[in-house]
Amino acid sequence: MRFENKVALVTGGGGGFGAEIVRRFAAEGASVIVADMNSELGEKVAEEIGDAARFSQCDVRSSDDVAAAVTLAESAFGGLDIIVNNAGIVHPKQNVADMDEATYQKVMDVNLKSVFLFSRYGVPAIARRGGGSIVNVASTASLKPRAGNVIYGVSKAAVVAFTKGLAVELAERNIRVNSILPVASKTQILLDFVGPDADEQIERIASMIPLKRLGTPGDMASAVTFLASEEASFLTGVAMPVDGGWTAG
Repeated sequence: MRFENKVALVTGGGGGFGAEIVRRFAAEGASVIVADMNSELGEKVAEEIGDAARFSQCDVRSSDDVAAAVTLAESAFGGLDIIVNNAGIVHPKQNVADMDEATYQKVMDVNLKSVFLFSRYGVPAIARRGGGSIVNVASTASLKPRAGNVIYGVSKAAVVAFTKGLAVELAERNIRVNSILPVASKTQILLDFVGPDADEQIERIASMIPLKRLGTPGDMASAVTFLASEEASFLTGVAMPVDGGWTAG
């Protein structure tokens, strides 16, 4: 199994992409920290996995919560090899001129500050294991911004830039850093963005993707686990679209 004797920490691990990423790591031999603000969802996923998982209630904007999640990985499983920064939020469709500062700041803190914090507190733990991998979940919105979605796209573009810079910075410590760029997928984050008439909006979005469907949590889990594995040992600083061809044309 690709992740036997490895320890992975997945933020937003209680639902959507995160829950499927947790399941995939566990199925391939990893022990997993399920980090999520929602204790009901996070504990449910951890219980589903069993002894190979622990739940850590984590507000990814909080230094204390992030440090505690990393500490739990080391105390429960002996170390940390992989971090997946998956937690994220989107604002309702809204033009920049109509957005209040609190909404802007929340999006930036959840989507970007969290990646900084898990790098700040997680990198030393990964280095103690002799190296490992970080995978950040960005978005195709970082490449193809849309009206009403500007600040979300900005936050994810910053994640891509952060990923590339950190990849160079950590190469000498044998820590690879990559990102994936998911296209719209039928998860709560998409429903929060499209709002009313979700089914009609989702059908319209799918029709614009060359492969004519939305992404799935399974698609994202496959990409994340590949980038985290030794199969991708010569890949670092990559921003991988997982988008059915959305960014190709």
